[in-house]
Amino acid sequence: MDQDTELPGPTEWGTEVGVGPWEGPWPEDERYDPELLEHGDRRNVVDHYRYWRRDAIVADLDARRHDFHVAIENFQHDHNIGTVVRTANAFAARAVHIVGRRRWNRRGAMVTDRYQHVHHHPDVGALREFAAERELAVVAVDNTPGATPIERTALPRRCVLLFGQEGPGLREDSRETADVVVSIAQFGSTRSINAGVAAGIAMHAWIAQHADPSRAW
Repeated sequence: MDQDTELPGPTEWGTEVGVGPWEGPWPEDERYDPELLEHGDRRNVVDHYRYWRRDAIVADLDARRHDFHVAIENFQHDHNIGTVVRTANAFAARAVHIVGRRRWNRRGAMVTDRYQHVHHHPDVGALREFAAERELAVVAVDNTPGATPIERTALPRRCVLLFGQEGPGLREDSRETADVVVSIAQFGSTRSINAGVAAGIAMHAWIAQHADPSRAW
């Protein structure tokens, strides 16, 4: 069993989520994990995947993933990356790409990085090569002069949504090499919004334009 070190899912109003040991005859489907069937499944997964082996879940997700990727710069050990990975998993992004430093804090991912493909690129040039080889448009998300409002932009179906890190935002070379630069409308006094929140907004904008809601859990 490869789930033995996985953290349990969150609690709801003090009640542990998940399911206990399987009741009744065990299913013969090879996707089910014998140890989870015996001891219960408290992982942070939707009910559809209860008792499934991790590799079976990843394989099923691979058949459902959408045509957008997510990339985030990590030149200053951005603490928002875990949140970005968790949100990318929720929206079934094709993959997440870390640009810059390879190491990142996985705590915010809530173990979803075990089900989400995560790749590393040393710089934006390497990311750009990856995107070009797969005919993916690079959409930089940054509130800078000249950016078009994401609320009024037709996002490419096959794309990489690229985000900067908390504070400095996207590096200049990232904006210059992007195919499209979009901004998120803000109406308050703050100069910027949290990078993890911005990523969630942009991903959902793609979902609203291209995804089929009937396929959601």
